Amino acid sequence: MPPKTNPLKLNPLQCKTLVLFQELARSEETSNILETGDKVLTTLPQPHGNHFHVGRKVVMTADATGLNNPAVWTALERKGLIRGSFPYALTLTRAGQDYDTGIADRILHGSDH
Repeated sequence: MPPKTNPLKLNPLQCKTLVLFQELARSEETSNILETGDKVLTTLPQPHGNHFHVGRKVVMTADATGLNNPAVWTALERKGLIRGSFPYALTLTRAGQDYDTGIADRILHGSDH
């Protein structure tokens, strides 16, 4: 049986934010890997217009409101998906990297520039 999608019952904003953290963790330009396998995110994206770039993907600014929301960071940390010190530092745990939100394909779009 395949693993259940969103087993921790993250709300939509938490799911969207975690997807963005996961994509940032995939890029060497925006993350560093620790010996534990956790990834420290070194840069959060800056929007321009109605979108911004996350690695090789494009995300609509409306899908990224959780990046600057301390309550979202707190909830993801409480569930063991990140370790953070809002808004200064964020480490995506192995559990956070592997978590299946089921929505990545809906908010990460291919880049045309």
